[in-house]
This record gives sequence, structure tokens and C-alpha cells, in this order.
Amino acid sequence: MSDSTTPSERSERPVRSGRPRTVLLRGGEVHSPADPFATAMVVEGDSVAWVGSEGAADSFADGVDEVVHLDGALVTPAFTDAHVHTTATGLALTGLDLSGARSPADALAGIREYAGARPGERVLLGHGWDSTDWPGGRPPTRAELDEATGGRPLYLTRVDVHSALVTTALLDLLPAATDVTALPGWHGDAPLTGAAHHAARALAHASVTPAQRAEAQRAALRHAAAHGIGTLHECAGPDISGADDLTGLLALAAEEPGPRVVGYWAELVTSAADAARVRELGAAGAAGDLFADGSLGSHTAHLQAPYADADHRGTGLLDTGAVAAHVAACTEAGLQAGFHAIGDAALSTVTEGVRAAAGRVGTGRVRAARHRIEHAEMLTPDTVAAFAEFALTASVQPAFDAAWGGEDGMYARRLGRERARTLNPYAALLRAGVPLAFGSDSPVTPLDPWGTLRAAAFHRTPGHRVSVRAAFTAHTRGGWRAIGRDDAGVLVPGAPADYALWHTGDLVVQVPDDRIAAWSTDPRSGTPGLPDLTPGRELPVCLRTVVAGRTVYEHPNE
Repeated sequence: MSDSTTPSERSERPVRSGRPRTVLLRGGEVHSPADPFATAMVVEGDSVAWVGSEGAADSFADGVDEVVHLDGALVTPAFTDAHVHTTATGLALTGLDLSGARSPADALAGIREYAGARPGERVLLGHGWDSTDWPGGRPPTRAELDEATGGRPLYLTRVDVHSALVTTALLDLLPAATDVTALPGWHGDAPLTGAAHHAARALAHASVTPAQRAEAQRAALRHAAAHGIGTLHECAGPDISGADDLTGLLALAAEEPGPRVVGYWAELVTSAADAARVRELGAAGAAGDLFADGSLGSHTAHLQAPYADADHRGTGLLDTGAVAAHVAACTEAGLQAGFHAIGDAALSTVTEGVRAAAGRVGTGRVRAARHRIEHAEMLTPDTVAAFAEFALTASVQPAFDAAWGGEDGMYARRLGRERARTLNPYAALLRAGVPLAFGSDSPVTPLDPWGTLRAAAFHRTPGHRVSVRAAFTAHTRGGWRAIGRDDAGVLVPGAPADYALWHTGDLVVQVPDDRIAAWSTDPRSGTPGLPDLTPGRELPVCLRTVVAGRTVYEHPNE
């Protein structure tokens, strides 16, 4: 890929006064429903102005401010990651990452090294451990953590962020009035969950200075831009990251070049005053991780029947009445509502609550509000039908299945193989007409859009697979539709100029059904091609990311 001017010439080249700056991209593959054979695109200011053929591009060449020669690169809409924890992602990128640990000994060695390299940090922070496949299936004990840190405070979240290991020194920092041993989720030497975890998390996050927090946010936004992500949905809340974290992130994203950030605040709304508070924070809705339950990995997702490897059904954190009150109040305030719900019992509670709210304020108004449910893993035919009936957006994370699905994965251990096969039924959701928005829940799984598409198209349960095209739509237009924008996430005239350039191989049309041809390059289909995401093939490499017509990432070799 090349430009018609050098970088220094481009930066100094004056923009003609009286009109927005224009850019012509040509000589590549432009993924656009406006023209399935497009090789060129014109951007005017912050919007797409034209998409078409190479021959027609000649007529624009002399009238634009810049010409970008794509040299065969693929141009797509920038991705939207519909569920992210930005500060936690940045801290994981810059802090202690235990995702590669394969035993308690591995984890403890990493902790010792990290603690030794940071003698001045008041509280040590880390993320990513998963003891599911470790010898004995156990994490380090608190005594082992105390020894590894030299008696320093440590807060270490499990990969799903719904439980955490802590040292004695961190517990000692809790306020005298907080008896953590009396809180739900205290399990002695076991990882903290529930309210006990929230208390420890609030203390750990309070140790992060504003400067550290801003640097973590910048690191996460840079990382997202480098993966062709133009928009992030930040899922914040009082039990997750705090109001200062959300407002600071929204301000930073507005002031500095990078991906757009849409904020959600996970707090129950029961009045107009509550709704006003959400708006004052700059949030798009009282949604995101408003917990109806926890996670499968931490045994806190709320199930209809007990876990296969534990003698309980997890924890329900909201009842039908609370869900109904929240949805009704948000609908009446013109505010988007939403919940975190993973287990089948939690999803039944949420959909029953939405139904009750619709009875109060009207089904049409509930549908128009585009309320959303995060994760929505353990769906049943009844809850899928309710999602469709009330136009609930399923904000889902296909990488969860890639990480934990399959006959011998974590899901099968927690639920048994039969129940595990029902999880994450993306094909059933699409058949029912449920809007899908794809995300990562980073730092739970990485910011990796093409990997996310691969996980959806090659789901470990074949019956749940969707086409690459459907997955691509869910990770581009789906995220925009989830915030009420139907005019974005696609490269057509008038759409926002949020796009990414990619180095990739041949473009194909992949389908998830093994009974027919797995891919096609037949141009007669009139369907724009996408990279071949067959497992084992290299994923596309991002060359440039542009948000609102402004370059926010360039590959270092460009």
C-alpha cells in the first residue's frame, strides 16, 4: 500500500478552504454492499462519499487532497467491539498476565518475578489465571500468594473476572467496617466471588492513580486500533470500575485520536432521577454488566439445575420484579437498559422481567428501545423466542466458545456435555431474527476481531455456526445497531468514515454447513468476499485504522 505523497508532504499539504478534506483510496478491494466489485472509495471529511470501480476512480483523482494506492489491500468497515473493560484491558496489557500459567507453580513464579520488578507499587494487580486444567484443578493458596509477594497486597482476577485471588495484606487494607468474611462470596482460602470480590476489587482499583489509569486506557485504545477496531462499548458500573473511570475514559477518547468509546453504566434505574444520573455520566444506557448472575467458570452463573461439578445452582442476583422495574423505567426515560445474564435461570428471569415491563409500558416501546443482554450463553428455545419478541440485542462473545467449548472444555466440565452443547446458539438466534453484536469482554478474551469471526463460523458445536458474512455483520453493523445507529458500520455513501485496511489472502464467501462447498469465489454471486478464516490459516494483518476520517493507527512497516 502506498500514498501519492510522502508522509511529510501529506502532513504539510494544505486543505482547500471551504470544503472538507477528501481522500481517494484505489487499487484494492472495498467491502461494500453498495458495489460487491468495488476497488475504490472516496472519503470526504468524516464520511464516505463514494464507492465504486477503478475506472470511475479516475474522475476523482485530480480533485482530491490525497490518493491512497491500496496495492491490493482489503478495505472494510472498522470493527465494533460491543463489550470491553478498557482500563482492565490496559492493566492486563501492561501488568501481570497469568494467562499462560499452566500450574500453581507457574503462577507463583510469575507473581514473584512481577513483585520483584515493582518494589514501589502499593497494590500488585494481575489477571488471567485459570486453574481448570491445572494439576488438581486448584489455584494457589493464600499462604502461597503471601509468600510469593513477600507479604504485599495482591489482587489477581480469574480469566472470567468473576472471582479473584487476594493476599492477606490486601484484605488487611479493607476498611475496619468491612467484615469481608461475612460477605456473600467469602469462601475462606478459596477465590473471592460475589460481594466479597466486589469489595476487594474496589479497594484494588482505588490504588490505581489517575495517571496510571489514563495510561492503561491509552494502551487499550492503541491495542484496539491496531486490530482494526474503530468503536468500543465500555461496560462500566459501580461494582466494576467506578464513575471516575468511566468519565475519565470518555473524556480521554473524546480528546485524543483513537477508537470511539460508547459507555454503559450498570446500575439499576427506578426513577427519572436515576436515569438522569446515568446520562450525566455520559453513558448511552443503564446496561452492560448489570449482573443478573455471574460466570460459569467461577460457578456463579445461575442455573435451572445444579452444576455437574458442584452441588449448587449458582447465584441469581436479580429477581423478575427488579428486572421489570429497571426495563420499564429506562423505557419511559428513553434510555437503553440491559443485563449481564449467562445461566439459563438468569436468562429466564431477565426475559420474564422484560415481558412484565412490556405489559406496563407496551411491547412496541420496549422493542423500540433496543435493550440488550450481555453474554446470553445458556439460552433455551423459549428465551430465544423472547429475545426476538422484544427485539433484545444479544451482545455475545464467540471467543468464549473457542476458549471453553468442546467435548472436553470447561463448559462440559461445569455442565456436562449435553448441556454444554446448547451454549452460545448463534445460528438459532439469527434464524429467530435476534440482533447480534459481537465483542470480546476484554480482558476476558483478547481484542481480536478476525479471531472472533473465526470462532463464530467454526463454533465447536457445528449446529451453532454462522456464515463468516453474518459474523462480520454482527461485528461491524451489529455494534452500531446496538446503540441505535442503522446508518453506520458499512461502507456506503453517507456512512461514517470508520474503516480499516488489511493485508490478507484471497477473498472468499464461506458458509458454515459442511454438506455444501465450504467457500466460493464465484463473482456471479454478487456477494462481497471476505478473508478465508479456516482454522490454521493466517488471519488478516491491520495496515491502517481510520475513525471519522482520521487515521488512528498505521502499521509500523507502512
